[in-house]
Amino acid sequence: MRPIAASSPEIAGAVADRFRKHRVKLTQGGEPTYVPLDFSGVEWYITAVGPTKLRYAYTFARALTRERLKGATVFFSPGKSYPGEVNPRWALHILSNRDGSPLCPAAHHAGSKARLGAKALNILKKHFSRSLGLEDGWLRGNDAGAPGNAVWILPLDHNGKKWVSASWPLGRRKSLDLIQAEGPAGLRLPLAALPENLSKRALVLESKKDGLHLFFPPLLQPPFVRLVQEAVAGLKAAGAGRCFFEGYIPADEAGLWHQISLAADPGVLEINLPPCETWDEYRGWLAQLEKCATETGMRSFKQISGEEAIGTGGGNHILFGGPSLAENSFFTHPRWITSILRYWQHHPCLSYLFTGSYVGPSSQAPRPDESARSLYDLEMAYRFLENLGPGDHRDIISQTLRHLHIDGTGNTHRSEISFDKFWNVYSEGGCRGLIEFRAVESLPHAEWMSLVGLLWQALAAMLFEKAFDRELVDHKSRLHDYYFLPTLLLRDFEKVLLDLRKAGFALSRELFEPIWEWRFPKMLSFSEEGAELTVRKALEGWPLLCETPLEGGSTSRFVDTSMDRLELVANPAFAANFLLFIQGREVKLQRLLPAVLGAGLRYRRTALNPSLHPGIPPHMPLYLAIERGEKKRVFRLGEDRRLFEKCGEKSAPPPGPRCNKLHPNLLTYDLRLP
Repeated sequence: MRPIAASSPEIAGAVADRFRKHRVKLTQGGEPTYVPLDFSGVEWYITAVGPTKLRYAYTFARALTRERLKGATVFFSPGKSYPGEVNPRWALHILSNRDGSPLCPAAHHAGSKARLGAKALNILKKHFSRSLGLEDGWLRGNDAGAPGNAVWILPLDHNGKKWVSASWPLGRRKSLDLIQAEGPAGLRLPLAALPENLSKRALVLESKKDGLHLFFPPLLQPPFVRLVQEAVAGLKAAGAGRCFFEGYIPADEAGLWHQISLAADPGVLEINLPPCETWDEYRGWLAQLEKCATETGMRSFKQISGEEAIGTGGGNHILFGGPSLAENSFFTHPRWITSILRYWQHHPCLSYLFTGSYVGPSSQAPRPDESARSLYDLEMAYRFLENLGPGDHRDIISQTLRHLHIDGTGNTHRSEISFDKFWNVYSEGGCRGLIEFRAVESLPHAEWMSLVGLLWQALAAMLFEKAFDRELVDHKSRLHDYYFLPTLLLRDFEKVLLDLRKAGFALSRELFEPIWEWRFPKMLSFSEEGAELTVRKALEGWPLLCETPLEGGSTSRFVDTSMDRLELVANPAFAANFLLFIQGREVKLQRLLPAVLGAGLRYRRTALNPSLHPGIPPHMPLYLAIERGEKKRVFRLGEDRRLFEKCGEKSAPPPGPRCNKLHPNLLTYDLRLP
């Protein structure tokens, strides 16, 4: 791995100076994702939760609290329920005090794995009752699914002045039967059976074989902090070993905490960084996560068959915001926002160069000109925002952009530049002043990810200082043809770097070349007497298919991943002396750049059901032949291989018609065409 250049901190300093000059406070957050070394099981491919993910999350959290967040406390919190998912998702939140003092004096999530005995539980129950000024109102919980677990429930709330405990009417019974579902006992209380006008909040103790679980009810910040302190004191008095804090975390209204979260997401463990006020802080967090991931047996990429390393598939989203809502410069500078949106639309490299293998209209982060939004409406919206006068425009910015920056189904979250968390009054937690860049993938090295973060900050500084107001460009077919080829995508990126150099931020192309090489690996390199040919993996936009009935009466929409694309690039000496064939069909090289010839080639790798054009068979294995006179070299690409391997001349298919394109102006041939 090529280390980050020594000049990068200098560039970060120049970016910070530029923002300071204009009195702009920009924070940068991130959501890198990680997978185990052995990522078997659907929870590391498709589903959000599974049998091992929570265990990995706790191990990761312990590494973080041990290495960087001493005195922090870890909370398991319930997450959202999504359509089609049996169980709700979850997150582990690590809270630490901003002033450096310990929020939790003891490492309550460490210690021995032991079920807490009845005597210790009684000590803990009495401690809570006495310290909170309550009578002994504990109720027993019955868990038919785990009868060996001891469950105790204390109805508990805070009225702003003191702790209160509601009397739950249970008749002669002094116990509650828990709902039979997965999750903490505190989430399985039969609250629907209680009267509507009764407080249904409760502190729950659950003694399990892995330790004691404490479930906290929803509280405001001051009583929440007090309850944490009392819990720690009670655990010490009871001599408890390993303890897990669970439940609801209040908003940090007093600005007391740093918070980092580990969340269950489809196929990955997602880490939500706290807002970073400097690039060095952002870089430091990524380096720390990489270290802890290694200790945990995880990493920020997937290694396939010992050869091909790819992204986790879960993203590494970058978020811009402010230290507080009052200090958020986006609210008062709508032209800054439109400058960013216009510049990204002009340069597809920012959409495709640092994202995963899934791009295009059906991806998790489609560009606004890929999601069926007309350029006319986008242009109209941006011009309106650019002509707003002085003032705080957070609401009208959101209302103007939220209908345009979406995917093809209208989802505001699934967009390349998402405003779902900007000022979305329709979503819980949506009013945070955040702009989320979702077309960013987790990379194999923390330094690479921090370099992309620096690039994003430099662009934000450049576009604040000098507004980019060029009219949106209609890329037409070039968007998914020209810009899907790595060499031409890199050419577009060079233009971005040139703009940055003119603005005083000298990020060099050499810094990013390792990322480009990893993103678009070489599959074949041929060189002879000055003639050169390079074959690389290129981008392919996989389409979303229609609803398909599934067993059980439900339906699903599949993504057709049957197509792949190659980039073939040669120098003039190769084009003048050699002929190139794929599957026996000649590939006519075209001029891509002044001294570079080449073409794209689409081919069908698989024919899974369902997929588009089911009558067209796969083209695998793929044979590439290089001919010069009577001399021929043949290379073979198997379906499960990443590289072309040399094979015998007789392996090549018989000659066929020349490779064809759907339209003459395209750079990419398609083997599906006759």
